[in-house]
Amino acid sequence: MDSAKTSHININWMRQSFDKAAASYDEASVLQKEMARRLVSRLDWMNLDVKRILDLGSGTGYVSQLLRARYPKAQIISLDIAPNMLTYARSKQSFWQSLKGKNHAVCADVHQLPFAEDSFDLVISNAMLQWSTDLDLAFQNIRHVLRPEGLLTFTSFGPDTLKELRAAWAEADPQGSHVNTFIDMHDVGDAMVRSGLGNPVLDVENFTLTYDSPQALMRDLKALGARHANDERAHGLTGKSRMKAMLQAYESFKMNDGKYPATYEVVYGHAWCFEMKAKKNPMAFEIAPDQIGRL
Repeated sequence: MDSAKTSHININWMRQSFDKAAASYDEASVLQKEMARRLVSRLDWMNLDVKRILDLGSGTGYVSQLLRARYPKAQIISLDIAPNMLTYARSKQSFWQSLKGKNHAVCADVHQLPFAEDSFDLVISNAMLQWSTDLDLAFQNIRHVLRPEGLLTFTSFGPDTLKELRAAWAEADPQGSHVNTFIDMHDVGDAMVRSGLGNPVLDVENFTLTYDSPQALMRDLKALGARHANDERAHGLTGKSRMKAMLQAYESFKMNDGKYPATYEVVYGHAWCFEMKAKKNPMAFEIAPDQIGRL
């Protein structure tokens, strides 16, 4: 099986985009919050002793808030690649939550997790893994930091996400790249297997959001930080004629009530850390969760 690399994602552009969106993310993230609630509710099915949790791609902290309510005695590490997201999440913490010292923040990348082996009982990630440039490496790193019998559970976006916007842009500008493309569920599962994660389970749910106009959809995407992050994206300003052509093409999707749909293909997945794990480079920089400064 081939490695599930998505090198078309530009990490620096993505980090900058989410940094800029930190203040607007909460208001725009209606779907992401619903995904988070459904993801956390799936923990009802799991028999898991949770003392340390890694919230991977924590954003403004919504998943961490849900986890604090569910596991009040657990230590939660919120990790995100965008420092402004972590700063915004910290601003929402109460004095007493900070004083208890069970909530911590780390600015890092899933491809270079700075934690010691067997650090976490649970790794949870909501709407982040679709931005990975190398899913094999991401899952290998997650497996490394999971303790034996630990659980990874996540949501991600599949290739049908924003299919209407992609089709409209393809008609308006066949040679351009204007919409992010994401990996198929089966390729995600293959990457999990290659990493050594055990008993992977994946399923898909489609959501359709509606907007008053295609422009409203694009404003939401900008507010979320989910702008086009592919290396092959069209650089510079999109011409007015191409934008007009895209808007005209989107008219074919207009619904009877006058709204414009935007499809999101949501992938749910979980897997366990069962087998013996190969040791990492002993010179690699790693920290234990109890060495992390408090929020």
